[in-house]
Amino acid sequence: MKFKTLQFLTVVTTVLVALLVNAAVGAAIAAIFGFSAWKGAVVANLVAIFLLPHLPKNVARAGVLTEVWTGEMIKAFRTPPTAVGWYDRVRSYDQYVNQDVIHFTELGGDPNVLVNNKTYPLNITKLEDADKAVTLDYFDTEATPVTDDELHAVSYPKMESVLERHREALKEKTWAKAIHAYAPDGNKADKTPVLTTTGEAVDGRNRMVVDDLVALKAQFDKMGVPQDGRILVLCPDHSNDLLLTSKNYAEHYNINDTEGKITRLYGFDIYEYGKTPYFNATTLNKIQFDKAPAATDMQASVAFHAGSMMKANGSVQFYHQDAVNDPLHHRSLVNFRKWNLALPLKSNCTRAAIVSAKAS
Repeated sequence: MKFKTLQFLTVVTTVLVALLVNAAVGAAIAAIFGFSAWKGAVVANLVAIFLLPHLPKNVARAGVLTEVWTGEMIKAFRTPPTAVGWYDRVRSYDQYVNQDVIHFTELGGDPNVLVNNKTYPLNITKLEDADKAVTLDYFDTEATPVTDDELHAVSYPKMESVLERHREALKEKTWAKAIHAYAPDGNKADKTPVLTTTGEAVDGRNRMVVDDLVALKAQFDKMGVPQDGRILVLCPDHSNDLLLTSKNYAEHYNINDTEGKITRLYGFDIYEYGKTPYFNATTLNKIQFDKAPAATDMQASVAFHAGSMMKANGSVQFYHQDAVNDPLHHRSLVNFRKWNLALPLKSNCTRAAIVSAKAS
């Protein structure tokens, strides 16, 4: 009799703990999106209850709310990333993504234009357009363990905290991949110029000065880049250089906190980002993404036209191994896969970079 009573109390306690954990998680999510906390608590428990048939029988525990977490992750990626304003300026192609693949129409060229032509019949030029399917990149987070002890004992919504950290890590990686893709692969005159800084020598490199921005403007003018939509993303070194050498730049730094834009200077909307790509300071070729820079490499600032770039978010997959299937550790494992793509709309798109010159 005592054993059965103990079993009953254990089940009741487990159920109560599960309800409380789900209620806390649901209330926290509701509060984030401006809904009533009690409604969030009720919805979370209803979701958990409907998921119970998929769990082993006679097990009452706080489940991992897969649909809830996946939905929150998708909403987070659809929200404009105001902290990275240059990325927000690029057109989104989300609506064209199908099964994490996006289809582009590659234009075959333009017709010849004749002036004062007197020769007939006219030549026929066929413009061959083609479908170009591009698969989105996928980004995986490493799995995070969440034990039953943590879910039952911690005083904060553990799963929400894990979700937030995975989400922010994925955002940072996709932004870094995007700015790397928007940068030119190397120095090609009149198409993808890679300029070098010309200021005073400091710490083994030459500072960026206003003259370097003027030289960049001259290159964009020469290449015929539209004046509206010119973006310049400064690396921290170059931003700090301009704070010391440009009064105009320093006066506008951090005035605009909503769009992330620092100022508009010499025809460029200027932003700052700490994970711009590295270039070989001698060859002026871009270093591979996620490769550790060598002593010969320098971080670059990246310039492009917003209308010439694209971005697209695909699906989000939430993976988890439930603690009920781990008799040794009693822990759940959770991680995410996020599909995303950021590229120039054309492979030969005009763009530029400024690399710190190695001080001699």
